Amino acid sequence: MEKENQTSVSEFLLLGFSSSPGQQALFFALFLCLYSTGLFGNLLILLAIGSDHRLHTPMYFFLANLSLVDLCLPSATVPKMLLNIQTRTQSISYSGCLAQMYFCMMFANMDNFLLTVMAYDRYVAICHPLHYSTIMTQHLCASLVAVPWVIAILNPLLHTLMMARLHFCSDNIIHHFFCDISSLLPLSCSDTSLNQLMVLAVVGLIFVVPSVCILASYSLIISAVMKIPSAQGKLKAFSTCGSHLALVILFYGAITGVYMNPSSNHSTEKDSAASVIFMVVVPVLNPFIYSLRNNELKGALKKTLGHSKISQ
Repeated sequence: MEKENQTSVSEFLLLGFSSSPGQQALFFALFLCLYSTGLFGNLLILLAIGSDHRLHTPMYFFLANLSLVDLCLPSATVPKMLLNIQTRTQSISYSGCLAQMYFCMMFANMDNFLLTVMAYDRYVAICHPLHYSTIMTQHLCASLVAVPWVIAILNPLLHTLMMARLHFCSDNIIHHFFCDISSLLPLSCSDTSLNQLMVLAVVGLIFVVPSVCILASYSLIISAVMKIPSAQGKLKAFSTCGSHLALVILFYGAITGVYMNPSSNHSTEKDSAASVIFMVVVPVLNPFIYSLRNNELKGALKKTLGHSKISQ
């Protein structure tokens, strides 16, 4: 007899990281600090870029979009986790779980695309500086952001609709701090082979292709930097590339560990730790790595903070 195309589970239980009250309090303080820092840092960057006309350039346009995504990505998971710890509950509704899965995938996809777009922007700036303004036109910049947004919205919608068709019988315990597709699929009592194939194919394509583009961009950048006669110029360029690549390695390493392995090889602890890196840590680090080392943005941030103090 075929199983009905509906679920008998009305809610899921998010176990999080630990059931110990002492450790729960520690995790609450840690994630609240990380979330607040990321929220404050990314909001400041958006305000600074929006208020300073000198920063209305392609590089800062992409930075503003990255900050917006980095505001939303942890907001899809951390507030619910903090609420569950505070109220000592672990439940999340079935519809809420699917919604959380959708938004997590959407913003993670967009973060990935923006990392790729910014790598291309740096490639043009370093390898073709004389033609930068003619290549990075407003139309191209808008397209480099709009097209990824369309893909980022539609791709998780496909996975969410496929997930909604699965049947969940009685097992509703998620050994994770949010509703992740790799944690939900093993709970289904339906055939999930098509879902797993789509995860490997679509998610793999979306993250593998941009990562190859980033590596190609930075290979060309490094080749161009090596031709710079000044040792100080080389050091400055390599420092910028190294910071960006460090975050790229963190982001793609975590994504690979969670989504690009068969579900039977998953370790709950490793999945949670890897997810924390690209869901929480990377969005917190992005404003510092990409922005606070930039003198122009530092000046805009000081100006913005100065105006806010005067207005008070």
